[in-house]
Amino acid sequence: MLSACGGSAQGPSRGPAAPGAVPVTTTVVESRQWNDTLAALGTVNARESVTITAKVSETVQRVHFESGDRVAAGDVLVTLSGNQQQATLRAAEAAAREAEQQYVRGNELVGQQLIARASIDTLRANRESARAQVAEMRANIGDRTIRAPFAGVLGLRQVSPGALVTPGTAIATLDDIASVYVDFPLPEVRLASIAPGQRVFGRSAAYPGADIEGEVQIVDSRIDPDTRAVTVRAKFANPQMRLRPGMLIQVRLEQQQRQALMIPEIAVIQVGRDTFVYRVLEDETVEQTPVTIGVRREGLAEIVNGLEPGTRIVVDGTGKLRPGMTIVEGTVQEAKSQPVDEGEAAGGAAP
Repeated sequence: MLSACGGSAQGPSRGPAAPGAVPVTTTVVESRQWNDTLAALGTVNARESVTITAKVSETVQRVHFESGDRVAAGDVLVTLSGNQQQATLRAAEAAAREAEQQYVRGNELVGQQLIARASIDTLRANRESARAQVAEMRANIGDRTIRAPFAGVLGLRQVSPGALVTPGTAIATLDDIASVYVDFPLPEVRLASIAPGQRVFGRSAAYPGADIEGEVQIVDSRIDPDTRAVTVRAKFANPQMRLRPGMLIQVRLEQQQRQALMIPEIAVIQVGRDTFVYRVLEDETVEQTPVTIGVRREGLAEIVNGLEPGTRIVVDGTGKLRPGMTIVEGTVQEAKSQPVDEGEAAGGAAP
């Protein structure tokens, strides 16, 4: 006697086995809930990502972070030398104070009619110019304090105190990976079955056996004319920071549930272009029944055509059978009408 796939129930008593009967395992085909999936390979992208650089050419005075630090938006990362700019700022502030005083005196003299009213316009212009000089110098000094534009995790530190940096010099990378995006392509023929909010499962080679659940965020508005594929973006929560930008992810996009006739894949026999199963007749003999197979996944196969619910078929022991042979079964497995998850699918595939 052979053991059935997955859970099993003792088959009904059918009397003494006929001489020469072949021991097999059978199952009764029934309709069940099934989720189709679309598989693809995707790449992880951070929600926000930037390479920190300097805006000016200057020497690094102090580095305020270490590689891998988590920082908040606005935290100071690097301070550049700015002694010359500080001196220039003090001179500009002094000139601004003098221009302000000249403007105030001018207003008093105009009120006493001691100077022409046109002179006050010149004094006002001098005051505004001095204020602009102060603002410009403060902006130059601000460019020498490099801050984090958003909260995230810093990558490897690329500079040290005393190093000369120029515009475009990489200081470190900054990524917000509290949640990440995974972009993956799907054929354009599947476009009608993709929508925001659908569940997506991802798996990385770095963490085998661990599925991460996300959802479709957006479907690209364009189709690649070369590959005829559309890019889908899924969002994944990443509280443990396992997913890193650039990682390759195996993606499974789950479709809506539907009714399907699913049987263990080991019951399907392929001979050349012919696909069939062994159907059990009332007299405990078998016959070959041609079938059309739909999806296959996790040890299960969908029967599109050829079988009806309630049909009894041979699951294990098909290698010994020929049409017309008599069988005797050991343990009968009956397929139940219930939602199928990956655990059930994997369990049903193992004899």
